[in-house]
Amino acid sequence: MKLILASNSPRRKELLAELGYTFEIVPSRFEERAEGLSARETALAFARGKAREVFSRYPGYTVLGADTVVALGGEIFGKPADGADARRMLLKLSGKTHSVFTGVCVCSPKGTRECIAETRVEFFPLGEELIERYIQSGLPADKAGAYGIQDGFPLVKAVEGSYTNVVGLPTEEVGAILSALGGETC
Repeated sequence: MKLILASNSPRRKELLAELGYTFEIVPSRFEERAEGLSARETALAFARGKAREVFSRYPGYTVLGADTVVALGGEIFGKPADGADARRMLLKLSGKTHSVFTGVCVCSPKGTRECIAETRVEFFPLGEELIERYIQSGLPADKAGAYGIQDGFPLVKAVEGSYTNVVGLPTEEVGAILSALGGETC
């Protein structure tokens, strides 16, 4: 299988490599716009858009697209625009339980498969000093919800569901989809 990851995410690259796949990286040109969609629908729509856009340029390949969003109540938290936006998100998530949704879409010559994973994450109550140190580290900048569970800061109290989903790629679901499409790991 000639596999392409339609993402520049270093976390997705690392997780897919840990599954044993050899792949190329081709960032998608898909423009993320979603109005009126739930967090679940947004993650899947963006994953689908990314995979389809790259597959249209590489039709002989198997293309994996993924998108992760964080949701609390009806609010969707994507990547923060800046430090102030990261602070706003972290303050809202502080001491609460939220959902992390990752949509996955795989387009291949054998067909298209999709899934959505949800993980519930509970945050500790976060003090302003911790939030400021975290923002100053630069780590929240490119992450949905302005945090990375793997970043080493004491933000997360509990996880219910897939840890790798929170990192950005639900590896069990991805492995099952790629296996179903005939992908062999190396």
